[in-house]
Amino acid sequence: MKHTLEVDGVMLSFGQNRVLQNIYLKCESGSVTGLLGRNGCGKSSLMRIMFGEPLTEDRSVRIDNQSLLGSFRDSKDMRYLPQQHFIPKHLSLTSVLDDFGLEKDRLLENFPEFDAFPKLKVNQLSGGWQRILELYIILMSESKFVLLDEPFSHIMPLHVETIKRLIVEEKQNKGILISDHLYEHIMEVSDQVYMINNGRSFLIESAQDLHDNGYIRLR
Repeated sequence: MKHTLEVDGVMLSFGQNRVLQNIYLKCESGSVTGLLGRNGCGKSSLMRIMFGEPLTEDRSVRIDNQSLLGSFRDSKDMRYLPQQHFIPKHLSLTSVLDDFGLEKDRLLENFPEFDAFPKLKVNQLSGGWQRILELYIILMSESKFVLLDEPFSHIMPLHVETIKRLIVEEKQNKGILISDHLYEHIMEVSDQVYMINNGRSFLIESAQDLHDNGYIRLR
């Protein structure tokens, strides 16, 4: 069954600074939706609002035309990868996978390096490996939609390619919203891409559009 996640009516200000206004974004299962924009344009805030954080009362978030009210999000509907680490440090790799209903063998198929530290706790992993583990459990867990905020940060290029492949494969099971400043990766894996500029969201088609809106320079 195909599902649709939509957000609109978002108005967000910090003091006298209006960050978001006239925002509309749509993400569908079976596809990857990219989100780009300059630092401070409100990409992370928009994801947090979609996930239920009460940053503003001016918003409408809907799945299949059913409004999501309050701050509670059922994990069967939506999961969110924030920029900061979130897995409790005392947990082991095995317990983390068990908590999210994921098989270790599948993890090792894609990241065999984890086999070298099966009994280590999360706080014994490097920051990069913690990020890979967090991204993996959010992306691969059962849910209608996942929101990924800067999933490629602090990850070596070899593993970025694996993550991009997993994103493309996993979109068959859910809708994926992804934001990162490594825009080439976003453009490559996304079926549609929104940009936020001057508080507004709009679809872009090419790197030329990013150049025209002052996000990149084309040589």
